[in-house]
Amino acid sequence: GKRKSWSSSVLYDSDESEGSDILVRKVSAKRRCIMDDDESSEEWQPDKTCPTENVSTSRKQKVLAKLKELVRQSAARRSCSSTNCEDSNSEAPTEEEPVCQLPLTPSEGSENDSSMKDFVVEEEEEDDDDDDDIDNTDHIKISDNFSCITSLLYLFRCDHYVHFKRIVKAFLINAIDDTFLSSLYDGTRQKKYAQEMLLSLHYLDNRFIQPRLENLICRSRWKDRYKERVDCYPDVRISLRNTKNMSCQACEMKRCCKFSVLLSGRLYNSKTLEVDDFMSDDKQVLKVGMVCADRTRVYHNLKHFKYKLYMECSSVAELDGVEDEPVKDTVERLFSHLEENGWIQKRYNDLEDYMEDADNFQEEK
Repeated sequence: GKRKSWSSSVLYDSDESEGSDILVRKVSAKRRCIMDDDESSEEWQPDKTCPTENVSTSRKQKVLAKLKELVRQSAARRSCSSTNCEDSNSEAPTEEEPVCQLPLTPSEGSENDSSMKDFVVEEEEEDDDDDDDIDNTDHIKISDNFSCITSLLYLFRCDHYVHFKRIVKAFLINAIDDTFLSSLYDGTRQKKYAQEMLLSLHYLDNRFIQPRLENLICRSRWKDRYKERVDCYPDVRISLRNTKNMSCQACEMKRCCKFSVLLSGRLYNSKTLEVDDFMSDDKQVLKVGMVCADRTRVYHNLKHFKYKLYMECSSVAELDGVEDEPVKDTVERLFSHLEENGWIQKRYNDLEDYMEDADNFQEEK
């Protein structure tokens, strides 16, 4: 006898012989059922279709009935309005006759096509409801992350020097209007130029500076206290002093310490670059070994590069001396002047040198 059993993933069916079972993969109703045919020459029979194709049979029959009724009504309208119609009481043409014999006028064709499209759209929408939830979830995720993906692709396409020039222009604006950077980070400014500047600032922090700082730290024996001191003070001066065998104040290892590290300057916000005047005259003097002194120089140059660049842009804006001029015009004029005399290119070269020093810094022995 015939034996049929259903599971969540595999359908077992048997043909006319009792001893042979055919493995059938379960697929959705819209896909072709995959079967292993014993005889390649055997034609496809209606009674051997995949059982999953009959799930929405009643719904499809209703749609087909509506389509047939629509064709009959259209044919009836054409037969009644035709000037060549001799017998108005004759039967309406069958659904095959209008397609093969009666041509459609433009108005009738458009009306028929629009009505047909209504049914087709309805069918597609219903079929979409039968799709797996996984496809819908993936579509939602792609839509939610589209802006993020676009931003990442834009970062890779944009030249590094283009990012750097936008940062310089943002610093010039903030030197005149000290609320510009804070309004960028809190999302107040939504114009295109402002969003591009914010993107470039993130690029400088997250692509240029921060990965190299983390690499320098993870390869060192610095103590957290020494790192925090270097992070807090924007000014550093490393000088050669008398050699002394002692515990290095950076790594606390027994070293031949002959370098003095003088840390000074005011604390500032790493994003908005606003300065904190608390203990502005505070200084720290530390005795370190040769390797820690070199690492301090490389680390400090990268860590406080953005702040130093902003301070130089502020000095340029203060020395301008032009009053009663719109901020946009002032920034464009100053930026063009800095770009023409090579000031921007020189600062960018300094940044590349600092990054190269960090990448090539030796392992601590």
